[in-house]
Amino acid sequence: MSNFSRRIKFDISYLFGNVPWDSGISPPELYDFIASHPVGRALDIGCGTGTNIITLANAGWQAEGFDFAPRAIQIAKRKIKQAGITANVYTDDATQMKHAAPPYNLALDLGCFHGIQNKADYLTNLTRILALGGFWLMYGFFKQDAAQPAPGLVPSDMDLIQRHSLILSSRKDGWDKRERPSAWFLFQHS
Repeated sequence: MSNFSRRIKFDISYLFGNVPWDSGISPPELYDFIASHPVGRALDIGCGTGTNIITLANAGWQAEGFDFAPRAIQIAKRKIKQAGITANVYTDDATQMKHAAPPYNLALDLGCFHGIQNKADYLTNLTRILALGGFWLMYGFFKQDAAQPAPGLVPSDMDLIQRHSLILSSRKDGWDKRERPSAWFLFQHS
């Protein structure tokens, strides 16, 4: 599926409310990170409808985010206004991050990186916008077959991440809702 087709599919999913990846609930791993790190600036990469931006802002973080689905950003703006917080959300591409305003102490990615075709550009821009010593909290599922064109992490992705000055701080393996192996990763920019 082309990037253009994927973008249309995502935007239509938000239009009709068929977004199984957007539960409307922040994950415990984000709350654990918030509880164990000082507040700072956070960027939610692939923010969807803004749930995690609201969680971060309510915990004192200066949070913003972007998604490539314009409909998701419309919903996020409405949710942020209803929550009574101030947070910037915008449409952008995770391989470009044109509108990001670095540096960030935290970059959050719940299921975006594993679907990116050009992971090298994503990581180049991630390290550009992430403060030295800043963290990348990332969730992704793994491919069973690295040759599959479908989304998912493969062992070479972990090698690519390390080549971009991102040091693994922790990893928590599990399974996603569809019984695919998945993991939470916390990397620190060195």
